[in-house]
Amino acid sequence: MAAAVVEFRSYGESVKEALDSIGAAEVLKALKAVMVKPNLTQASPFPITTPVAICEAIVAYVRACSGAEVVIAEGCGAISHETGKSFRDLGYTDAAKRLGVRLVDLNNEKTVKLTNPACRVFPEFHLPEIALSHYIICVPVLKAHSFSKITGTMKNMMGLAPPQHYSEPGHWKKAKFHARMHEAIMDLNRYRTPDLSVVDATVGMAEFHLGGAHCNPPVNRIVAGFDPVEVDRISAELLGFEWKKIPHLVPDSIAYESGRLKQERSR
Repeated sequence: MAAAVVEFRSYGESVKEALDSIGAAEVLKALKAVMVKPNLTQASPFPITTPVAICEAIVAYVRACSGAEVVIAEGCGAISHETGKSFRDLGYTDAAKRLGVRLVDLNNEKTVKLTNPACRVFPEFHLPEIALSHYIICVPVLKAHSFSKITGTMKNMMGLAPPQHYSEPGHWKKAKFHARMHEAIMDLNRYRTPDLSVVDATVGMAEFHLGGAHCNPPVNRIVAGFDPVEVDRISAELLGFEWKKIPHLVPDSIAYESGRLKQERSR
């Protein structure tokens, strides 16, 4: 099964059910290095950001079936603070100590320059080296978004973009994505797309990614899948949106191959 949607009961129980449903254990058991990538674009609490509890459940699941090194990594987008504040304020610093995992600030990691002439916005892209050495489990929260319609697993990969290349004065640290958001998301995912996605759809932000109304009633679901396009289409539908009207979820012949984004990486 490429993707699963399960009812939320607890993070431990529902994350395991969702990942078991797609056969994740069989994939994870062979890995040596795993990155868990939440959405901590700022230091606001859940449901604006990914709760530490779901990442703890994912770390526990990985360790139950694999001896892989596990890190939790993010590069915040807020102009007013660094990623460390998000880690501290949202409970990740304490959780990392309990779990014995390393926290990685992707905004300050060593990068490599990749090129892809098929990309319309970013024909070259600077990506943290760790994103190429680790299996990425992307863990977004379910949110509407004012620029991209939804914040899903594909958009959550913006945390990998180093601010020294993708910020603009006085704006968010990843502001160069904003002018042509849908194409920029597609380009980013040509360079590096999630290997596995686990969406916290327990609540859902119905109108806006930084505030506003929550979904009523709460969505009360966990979504997991290997195909980020399928996961984001499911997420859009859970928010009541028609995914065919969201440009970065509609395939074109360059960006998609057999329902999954092509990853063309060249140094």
